[in-house]
Amino acid sequence: MKLALIGAGQRGMIYSEYASKTVEIVAVVEPNDNRRKVAADQFGIPLEKQFQSVDEFYRLGKICDALIISSMDRDHYTQTMEALDLGYDILLEKPISPSPEECLRIQQKANEKGRKVIVCHVLRYTNFFAEIKKIIDSNELGKIITIQHNENVGNYHMAHSFVRGNWRNSDLASPIIMQKSCHDMDILAWLVDSDAKRISSYGDLTYFKEENAPANSADRCLDCKVAADCRFDARKAYLPIRGQWPATTISVDQTEEGLLKALETSPYGRCVYRSDNNVCDHQASIIEFKNGVTVTFNLSGFTNKMYRTLKIMCEHGEIRGDDSLNIIEVTRFTSNMSEQYEHTVIRPAAMNGGHNGGDTGLMIDFLDNLVNEDSNSRSSIDRSVESHIMAYAAERARVTGTVIDIDHLKEELQETLRDSRSITMQR
Repeated sequence: MKLALIGAGQRGMIYSEYASKTVEIVAVVEPNDNRRKVAADQFGIPLEKQFQSVDEFYRLGKICDALIISSMDRDHYTQTMEALDLGYDILLEKPISPSPEECLRIQQKANEKGRKVIVCHVLRYTNFFAEIKKIIDSNELGKIITIQHNENVGNYHMAHSFVRGNWRNSDLASPIIMQKSCHDMDILAWLVDSDAKRISSYGDLTYFKEENAPANSADRCLDCKVAADCRFDARKAYLPIRGQWPATTISVDQTEEGLLKALETSPYGRCVYRSDNNVCDHQASIIEFKNGVTVTFNLSGFTNKMYRTLKIMCEHGEIRGDDSLNIIEVTRFTSNMSEQYEHTVIRPAAMNGGHNGGDTGLMIDFLDNLVNEDSNSRSSIDRSVESHIMAYAAERARVTGTVIDIDHLKEELQETLRDSRSITMQR
């Protein structure tokens, strides 16, 4: 079994490192010279199979069994469509695409070509969420009535990825609810076991903008006179965690000198109040599913750590979960406030790998699907498109101040696809 890697950033390298234990990584496509070299050295890729651009790589035709596509969001569509034409199966980093029409076109082509596209919805593969799904499906607490779900981004993660980093601007990448929270939309639809019916959403970029910059602050942290009093000083963000994420994403050279050099010119050295970011730093959405379940989903960059919490309220009891603690609490309802209630604490088995073992579970699933034609992935393209339509609907609801009817949106998207196919045929 042979794979090629397109996009040798953090996520692509994590997937490739796992895959390389059992299969061969035969080629790498990465525009950044340093990252391309690191990947080539680690996986023993010869010079003639190292490429700056995907066009160079695709000119070779199909040279391996499958691809890992972990490039930037807006590159996914063209890279995936051409890979499908060449006959590749694909592990595709989320989001599939910022455009729901492009998501549907990828799904359609994958099915037409009989190729497998597995989307990196890693949360489905964690023991934490699998255990919650097991409790729900057992029906021991009856049907779900409503859910409160929180994605706590972490203020330093917000500053790194969505203010300074690659996903700071929706024109360059995706709205934050698509880029960060298609994970959560996917998990919610999976837990509820229903398609969404309606979505409303509210949020804004409130804090990380110039009007909140400290007096006398500079455009870059290394030039700033007030950096010592700012928790977002880039030196505080990256130097103490050399060799760890997210410091590893800003420079291959993890010495103090290497990081400081990167901060002189890279986006990661910019003032968080004076960047070109435009994505929300907080967003709240209300979702009604077709089976009657209602959900409140809260995405916030104003938390001290990165984790997810949820409370699932069922007919006969409730489930609370905190994935950072790896704890699930199940409580059965009582007849009155003095009656002793049944309370169970579950600590799912720990798994090695990022995202509480989800990265490992995803790669096991992907490689199994490549070997076994009859395997049906937990995060196949057919199962993953729904979450992207939900995320797109939430962002449209936020921008327009309306409630989005999902079936009407899907009809609109299908009409767009029919129109585009008709224009293509006329040509």
